[in-house]
Amino acid sequence: MEESVPLNNTPVSGADRRIPVTLLTGFLGAGKTTLLNKLLHHPDMAGAAVLINEFGEVGIDHHLVDKVDESMMILDSGCICCSVQGDLVKALKNLAQRSSTREIPPVTRVVIETTGLADPVPVISTLTQDWFVAARYQCDGVITVVDATHALQQLEHHKEAMRQIAMADRLLITKCDLANTSYRSELDRRLDELNPGATRIEVYQGRVSPSSLFGCGIYSSAGKQTNVAAWLGEAHVQNRGTIAIGSGPVFVRRKKRIAASRTSSGAKGHHSESVASFVINFPDPVRWYNFTVTMGRILQNYGSKILRVKGLMNIAGDSLPRVIHCVQDVAYPPTTLAKWPEQSLFEDRLGRLVFITRDLTVEEVETIRFELSEQQNRTSATLPSIAACPFPTRCWLAHNMNRGGSTAFKVDGWNVQAIHLRSK
Repeated sequence: MEESVPLNNTPVSGADRRIPVTLLTGFLGAGKTTLLNKLLHHPDMAGAAVLINEFGEVGIDHHLVDKVDESMMILDSGCICCSVQGDLVKALKNLAQRSSTREIPPVTRVVIETTGLADPVPVISTLTQDWFVAARYQCDGVITVVDATHALQQLEHHKEAMRQIAMADRLLITKCDLANTSYRSELDRRLDELNPGATRIEVYQGRVSPSSLFGCGIYSSAGKQTNVAAWLGEAHVQNRGTIAIGSGPVFVRRKKRIAASRTSSGAKGHHSESVASFVINFPDPVRWYNFTVTMGRILQNYGSKILRVKGLMNIAGDSLPRVIHCVQDVAYPPTTLAKWPEQSLFEDRLGRLVFITRDLTVEEVETIRFELSEQQNRTSATLPSIAACPFPTRCWLAHNMNRGGSTAFKVDGWNVQAIHLRSK
C-alpha cells in the first residue's frame, strides 16, 4: 500500500491566510510593560491586536480612539488593544468573530503578552491544539525579553525563566547599559547553551521596531528565502555529537556542565544542571504517521528534559523538507519549506533533528535513538493508532492539509479531493 502522506503541506513561502500570532514573554521586571507602552502607539502596529493582562499596566488613555467594550479598545495607531481577562481562547475567538463581522477593523496580526511568571508552553499548546484557534491563527514566533542585570539569578532559581528563553525565536536584551562586562559575558554564554539559534537584539529604554518582533519564526517567511541555518543556530550545532539512526552505542559529546557560580553581583546559585546538544541523522525517508506517533511518545516521556527539538525531515512520498519544531512536550504544527536548503547542514537532504536537552542521561538518549530507529520497521499506522496518537504531536495529524491552496491529500492509499459546489 502506498505510504500515507499529505500531498500539499502548505510551504512556508505559500499563502497561509491564518492570522500570525507573536508571543511576547519574559520574566518579572525584564521590561515588557515599558516595551509595550512604546510599541502600542507605533504607526506600524495598525491592524495589529495586542492581548494584555491588564489595561492599567500600560498607558493608553490619551491614545484611545474608540472603546468597543470593557475588554477591547482601538488606539490612534490603528492597533486594537484587548484585555485577556484570564481566558486566551475566548479572547482569540472574540477577536476573530468581531473582525470577520467588521465590528472592529480587520486584524492582520496578534501580539500576546504573558505575565512574568507564565510558562509559555500552555500558550503555544492553545495555538496548536484548539481547533477553532488553530484554524484561524498561526504561531509566528516567540519573543522573550531578558533582563541583562538579573537574568542569571532568575535562570538559577526559576524554571519559568529557562523555558521562556528556551522557547524564544528572538531574545530582546534590556538594561544593557546597567550590566557590567563580566556579567554580560556570562549571560551570553548561558544563552548560547539554552538557545543558540535565537537572534539577540539589544533594547534601550523600551524602544524596538515592530519589525524586530514580527516574522521571527521559520513559519513566517512568506515571500523570502528561509534562513534555516540561522533558525537552527547551525554554527553551534555543527560541533555537537551526531547520532545516526541504526548506529551502535550512543555517546553525547560536548555535554557541558553548567555549575552555579558566583556572579558579579555576589549572588551564588544553589544547584547545577547539565545542558547538552546532539543531532540525530535519518539516512532514509521516514513514514510520517509512524514518526508522528513515535515523537509524540518521546515528548510525552521526556518533555521535562527536552528544551528544544529542531530540524528538517525527509518524509516518504514528499519531495520537500518538513519542518519539525518542539519545545518540551509541545509540538508546533508542521509545515513544508519551498525547497531543500542548498548551503546548510541539510544540503545532503537527509532528515536531521537537533536536540537541546537538560539532565538527559546517555541511556535516555539511547532510548530516544532506538525508538526513532524502530518506528521505521513498524507497519503503516492504522486509523485506530492515529486516533491514539499522543497529545504532544496530535496537531501534526490535524494540520497536514494545505489551508491556502489545493485541498487534495492522500490517506491509506486513497486520493481525496474536496469539491465545492456553487448554486446558480
